[in-house]
Amino acid sequence: METPRVATASDAEMGKNFRPCDLDQMYLLPPSLQDWLPENHLARFIADVSGHLDLQPIYAVYEEREGRGQAAYDPRMMVRLLLYGYCIGRRSSRQIEKATYDDVAFRYLAADQHPDHDTIAAFRQEHLASLAGLFAQVLRMCREAGLVKLGQMAIDSTKIRAHADRHRTMRYQQLEEAERALDERVRALLQEAAQVDAEEDARYGKEQKPQDLPAELATSQQRLQKIREAKQKLEQQAAERAAAARQERENQGGKHHNNASRKRFEAATRPVRQANPQYNFTDADSKIMLDSSSDSFVQGYNAQIVVDEAQVIVAAEVVSQTNDRGQLAPMVKAAQQELGARLPVVVADAGYFSVEGLEDEVLREMEVLVSPEARHSQRESHAEASCGVAAQMRERLATERGRNLYAKRAGMVEPVFGYIKAIRGLRQFLLRGLERVRHEWRLICLTHNLLKLRRWRQSLA
Repeated sequence: METPRVATASDAEMGKNFRPCDLDQMYLLPPSLQDWLPENHLARFIADVSGHLDLQPIYAVYEEREGRGQAAYDPRMMVRLLLYGYCIGRRSSRQIEKATYDDVAFRYLAADQHPDHDTIAAFRQEHLASLAGLFAQVLRMCREAGLVKLGQMAIDSTKIRAHADRHRTMRYQQLEEAERALDERVRALLQEAAQVDAEEDARYGKEQKPQDLPAELATSQQRLQKIREAKQKLEQQAAERAAAARQERENQGGKHHNNASRKRFEAATRPVRQANPQYNFTDADSKIMLDSSSDSFVQGYNAQIVVDEAQVIVAAEVVSQTNDRGQLAPMVKAAQQELGARLPVVVADAGYFSVEGLEDEVLREMEVLVSPEARHSQRESHAEASCGVAAQMRERLATERGRNLYAKRAGMVEPVFGYIKAIRGLRQFLLRGLERVRHEWRLICLTHNLLKLRRWRQSLA
């Protein structure tokens, strides 16, 4: 009996005319990078925009060096990789290095070069301030394109997780207790080591070479040093906060405007042990904050933005304060500095309401709408909500114009945070320390504006 014949791939190929797809096929001509991506791809837009950015501050760093050793990667190429990575939420230097091999868009932007992750991380760290400075250039591109208009502006904030372990946070009083316990432990270990040394000297004679510290003693001493440094930093911050509060009261003629102002002064000048501030050992500038979007506490930062009606970010800042009180005037100043013009209309939610903030000179001759209705039950907020400034604000919000302007606030600014955190996946900072986090937030916001500019150009095409 004849065994039935099994069909093979060659039989199927004979019955159908397929396009050739030989992996060993050699190119007759060198391939072109321009053939790798479609014309409307985001990577092409990033390459085009980066060609118009002024990167002289970055190039100047290389010009000051002697130029010895291996040639460096072109800074413009490195900027392209970082901008595209932040646009699509791929910020890790290891991910970017891998993508220069695996992802056609990254490979295109790198001109088929492959900087390793250490080089990428070092470039970002060294030129972080210059990269953040590109925010102003991208904002100017948006204005020149007609995307930014000096109309209504909205201010809001969001909590973003720090690159820190929440469980490594201690209060000042906890630091004091840990310091006392460790100090006693170190003293006991030193006495024990001295006793052992004396016994060994009596038995074997004194040795000329120094003896190593016991491992437990070395570890305890290191921990004690870190705790003392943490206490010192909290004490310094408390002293600076108290000095600023006293200077503010002196500028106001030595008097408080209202009971809420007096309570804030008392809180700012409390002794550090009574205030009991918190300290995180992985990122000392970050704080435990309530994230209202998830109704949970996070170890993070308070990220602030000002947006226009087209949802372009015109100012970006990060603070370590857990609430938005006192941020209204600084954010208005930042936006006016970025735009070089006065803002006509500004709206913000109840978290920004404060009598002192609304009386700031920068807000004069400006239409400001901030809800005075406290969302929390602090007595201070209730006291401010019943003052004359609050009554005037309620009257302004009760007008037809006030209702219409304030109703647009949520639709202007909240989708921006949603897009950054939910769509682009940027829910946590990569860097540590307030200054570096500020720069990274501006980098995140300028890439948001780049994506807005790209969609704007596509809509006009």
